[in-house]
Amino acid sequence: MASNSNISELQQNAKERLRIISGHLQKPANREQLCVSANECKAEAADRSLEKNRTIPKRRQEVLKWNGWGYNDSKFMFNKKGQAEFTGKRYRLSGMVLPALREWFEKTFGASLEHKTPARSALNPSEVPPPILNEGFVQDLKGTAIPFSHEAEDRIFRAHGHCLHEVFALREGKFERVPDLVVWPNCHKEVEKIVELACKHNICVMPFGGGTSVSNAVECPSDEKRTILSLDTSQMNRILWIDEKNLTAHVEAGIVGQDLERLLNESGYCTGHEPDSMEFSTLGGWVATRASGMKKNIYGNIEDLVVHIRMVTPRGVIEKSCQGPRMSTGPDIYHFIMGSEGTLGVVTEVTIKIRPIPEYQKYGSVVFPNFDQGVACLREVAKQRCAPASIRLMDNEQFQFGHALKPQVSSIFTSFLDGLKKFYITKFKGFDPNQLCVATLLFEGDREKVLQHEKQVYDIAAKFGGLAAGEDNGQRGYMLTFVIAYLRDLGMDYYVIGESFETSVPWDRVLDLCSNVKERIIRECKEKGVQFPPLSTCRVTQTYDAGACVYFYFAFNYRGLGDPIHVYDQIEHAAREEILANGGSLSHHHGVGKLRKHWLQETISDVGLGMLRSVKEYVDPNNIFGNRNLL
Repeated sequence: MASNSNISELQQNAKERLRIISGHLQKPANREQLCVSANECKAEAADRSLEKNRTIPKRRQEVLKWNGWGYNDSKFMFNKKGQAEFTGKRYRLSGMVLPALREWFEKTFGASLEHKTPARSALNPSEVPPPILNEGFVQDLKGTAIPFSHEAEDRIFRAHGHCLHEVFALREGKFERVPDLVVWPNCHKEVEKIVELACKHNICVMPFGGGTSVSNAVECPSDEKRTILSLDTSQMNRILWIDEKNLTAHVEAGIVGQDLERLLNESGYCTGHEPDSMEFSTLGGWVATRASGMKKNIYGNIEDLVVHIRMVTPRGVIEKSCQGPRMSTGPDIYHFIMGSEGTLGVVTEVTIKIRPIPEYQKYGSVVFPNFDQGVACLREVAKQRCAPASIRLMDNEQFQFGHALKPQVSSIFTSFLDGLKKFYITKFKGFDPNQLCVATLLFEGDREKVLQHEKQVYDIAAKFGGLAAGEDNGQRGYMLTFVIAYLRDLGMDYYVIGESFETSVPWDRVLDLCSNVKERIIRECKEKGVQFPPLSTCRVTQTYDAGACVYFYFAFNYRGLGDPIHVYDQIEHAAREEILANGGSLSHHHGVGKLRKHWLQETISDVGLGMLRSVKEYVDPNNIFGNRNLL
């Protein structure tokens, strides 16, 4: 860690600079003079009313599932009548019956409600491996008064992300290596103290944010003999200041996406960063994985939004001395932090760009005769640089899947209109129901400009055979993003396992990559003994000048397989090989973790990997941050 003399000098400099910039900061409601201390642990003076405003409490088990996705009260299920429904009250789909889902589910996977594989209903703490505790570290940690726990339930909740094999093992009550301790720092200074003690006692520290990783990033190395400390950032969840002149906000890294947007909205602002996981993922996690959001066309990806980062490492704190919009000061050190996946330190605070809440928002959708024409349209939209906030294209299989999630219609008139639209598209316009695909759209901004923008996009779509399909379909498609992850738990109840993965690819390779990867999945399933046809589907989710992000979903009925997870891993490995062979990237926004690091050297070259290793060896020579992601 840095010497005391250096720290003192840095603190004095920081105080002086904060004094100068304090005039930019948003003043409290009482308009009193705003004071900011360079050293203050913000938790000490924080408004305790924030406790009740947190969506995810300190004890995650109070609201979240221990062995599945999302909230305890929200899930897909088949009721006593055999109808599918979505429980709870949190989502637009909550409490609704989905009359077409059962038929689609049974037909697509050859599944039957008679063949059920329910998960364990409760966690048995006695089955969790006992903690390996470094007593010296525990005693020193007690002296700091920073909250910590070694209870089995707290440890299990921070022992996994949401890869298929992680959730499958939890459902069967199988636990390997799990964190030995969980600690909840309240501010940057407390993180510094924890890392200092970890270095002193040679503790393995694993940062934990929202736990939404799908790359094995939070899975503990099975052969780690040291005490593993899960550093949970959830209590560092405050907006420390808002700078209305420069349109930036300085925020603690443990805040979850939905809380960040809600609190900024109260002041009239937003970040516009909406990854699919934004309900549960954190700002620090977005930085650590180089995240992307659904509305990146307007607001940018996380690397476009970040202005300033503070990260605690075993060598000390990394941060720049100013918050200028751009610098020419050698390689950007923040690009060592973004995507570092917890291997170098803990991101504690981030200054992020904000925007006024858009005046007007409008959804839309377009149906195309086939996927090829849909991709051609998205390419032209990108070429003309007129993409709306979000534009996403589903292939036919995903369109059929989305249709199966349509709620029961309460009005005969609405049902008649739906039938009329279907007749117009398929009979009058001649679209093949087994070929057509749909793009969902979201426009944001000034009302007049949004309407002009909307016309421009629909005019382009028409040139590629696209027909406007209404606002309702666009809005429903956008909102389904937040409930699709719950479907995997339903599938596993009936012998169906599945996963999603993504890539980015140049425009001239999009169609070949989509076709070849889907065909490879089907072929591999057959060769590996999967007895039922798999679901193999994709969508284009983000567009760029030079290419696009493609998201794949695949799932299959594993009845008859002795080791379904091993078969799944083989198929996913083959699919990733196919992606790379077709010019796709290793990942667009999910990151590398442990799941994909096998390919990292091939992806960034021997020299590139050596550069990353050199940074790791300098910043963390004793591998304190030993989650073994990336390297």
